[in-house]
Amino acid sequence: MRVAVIGAGAAGVACARHVAHSDAGHTCVVYEQNGQLGGTWVYDERTGENEYGVPIHTSMYKSLRTNLPKEIMGFPEFPIPKNEESYIPAKDILKLIDDYATHYNVKQHIKFHRRVLRVHPRGGEGGDGGEGGGWEVTVRDVRTGEDATERFDAVMVCNGHYWKPYIPTLAGAESFSGEQLHSHDYRTPLRFRGRRVLVIGAGPSGMDLTLEIASAAEHVIMSHHHKEEISTVFPNNVEQRYDVARLNGDTVEFVDGTSATVDTILYATGFLYDFPFLSEACGVRVEHNHVRPLYKHLIHVDHPTLCFVGLPFYVCAFLLFDLQARFFLRTLEGRVRLPSRQAMLADAERDQEQRRRAGLGPRQAHMLGPMQGDYYDELADFAGLPRVPPVMAALHNESSSRFLEDLVHYRSDIYRIVDDSTFLKVK
Repeated sequence: MRVAVIGAGAAGVACARHVAHSDAGHTCVVYEQNGQLGGTWVYDERTGENEYGVPIHTSMYKSLRTNLPKEIMGFPEFPIPKNEESYIPAKDILKLIDDYATHYNVKQHIKFHRRVLRVHPRGGEGGDGGEGGGWEVTVRDVRTGEDATERFDAVMVCNGHYWKPYIPTLAGAESFSGEQLHSHDYRTPLRFRGRRVLVIGAGPSGMDLTLEIASAAEHVIMSHHHKEEISTVFPNNVEQRYDVARLNGDTVEFVDGTSATVDTILYATGFLYDFPFLSEACGVRVEHNHVRPLYKHLIHVDHPTLCFVGLPFYVCAFLLFDLQARFFLRTLEGRVRLPSRQAMLADAERDQEQRRRAGLGPRQAHMLGPMQGDYYDELADFAGLPRVPPVMAALHNESSSRFLEDLVHYRSDIYRIVDDSTFLKVK
């Protein structure tokens, strides 16, 4: 089979490795719109667009260190080299991806500066690569403006989900007299020196950036919809408030009736899944950040030769990419037979019903977190693949708890994996 991979971040290089090294003799082309691999792990001081008019993909800020220990961030069979620290700079993760691509000879399959414009099923039941089936992929060389269309038997979408900002609609936002930006465009705290800053959102990025901005700003307000204050200790110039009700000039009014004056608003409100290159015939819907119709958050129910690698979040990402890639390839090769369309849809609905019962909203449709271990086991067992060692999910959950408990110091923790079930906190 001829397989197109869209994106050369960590997910894309993992997919390319498994496609190119398959015993079935597949061929692979990876399309990457930028000039280097690494995806969201590439730091770029620029915001907006690059010299070719391509939107800056990365949301990486200059000082970023991982918010998960390196012990759970490597690829299977290709872990991060040992050193004393567990939480490491982003540049070390980028180097890991590059080293992985070199080791498995992935780079020869990557076409850089190629932006995918359109993916369209050629016909045939499910676009399954049979007679009259498969996919047409139209790509532009952003340096020359030249377009080309190629045919493939399968498509693996790996375009990431930390590049299209979600900015909520706030009453009076147009009247705000100061600067408004999304965390996607944050690079360093220097621009906030001496300012009064409102950070909207208290997810991992919101908390991290609140802490960093506080090092330069006069005062930082972190607004969120948690019922109680987040218990971690912040610097003295940080306060927590409830959700924003409206903006009025330089005044922020909160839902509890209080107000404050600020001159900058940073939206740490997350990102949207987006696949602008998929034609309408692909039948992909994104509703409240829920991508459907997908089986196991991965395979298109109606076009099973189209998959989306890396949608789940709060996961051991590189392990997830690897497992999803191998699962999908086994279905392509006929080594694993997918259930009927009705059974796949029913499975997806059961998954979402479980989330609703747990109190999760539509924007958490692809969140795993404490559920990730079960998800890994489901994929592995169904496809006859080795299970992800349970210690990985266990350490992920431990790290997430420590993040909430002690934001200022948790990155000083040092872990060692003892065996497939056990980790040790050595500091």
